[in-house]
Amino acid sequence: MQQRIGRKTLGKKILADVPVVVLAYDLLEWQGDDWRSRPQHERRTQLETLIESCQSEVLMPSPVLTGKDWLDLATQREASRSLGVEGMMLKARDSLYGVGRTKDMGVWWKWKIDPFSVDAVLIYAQRGHGRRASLYSDYTFAVWDGPPDASERTLVPFAKAYSGLTDEEMRKVDAIVRKTTVEKFGPVSSVTPTLVFELGFEGIALSKRHKSGIAVRFPRMLRWRQDKPVAEADSLATLQDLLN
Repeated sequence: MQQRIGRKTLGKKILADVPVVVLAYDLLEWQGDDWRSRPQHERRTQLETLIESCQSEVLMPSPVLTGKDWLDLATQREASRSLGVEGMMLKARDSLYGVGRTKDMGVWWKWKIDPFSVDAVLIYAQRGHGRRASLYSDYTFAVWDGPPDASERTLVPFAKAYSGLTDEEMRKVDAIVRKTTVEKFGPVSSVTPTLVFELGFEGIALSKRHKSGIAVRFPRMLRWRQDKPVAEADSLATLQDLLN
């Protein structure tokens, strides 16, 4: 989708090279009736019947996976990354369609694969929103553009993240940002590179829209690497290896 986003027009070539379809996974209403209170397997059966009657190449039901045991399902789950998805969605056959978060009800469960992770350096910060409006809580992270033994290397930004820290950690980082700010660009503060964090993300892809040439999906902070010096943070080569 990245190749199609932002284009004013879509030519024949990109339509052929990057086709898209709608994958429908549930049916909430049918012929004016609310189906959310019906069992999941009934909604799914009716959804498949409806899609089949449409005879459309761009409307398809989401695939249904089956397994003989948990080990079989776990093996299938490991293929998630190559398919560009976060993991596997498990649903009770008789589950209703809940409103809002339903994970505590135990009827739907997102069985995610372990995230990718790299150690990155905080180089920019800006204030957050809501209760974080007074704190520098939104950060831009970078990796090195060369190996540790390179004579000259610079930090290249590749991701922004704002979640993952505790309130106490956020206050400590905020204090460091204020002490190490070297320049401001509107709401953004450029800081002296002193902080390293382990970043986790669900996916990675090449991108011409980013200076690093790489885009990551759903980045968040896994932990503050207070034990690691900036010089030992990861490089672009580490990210490029994750593409393979």
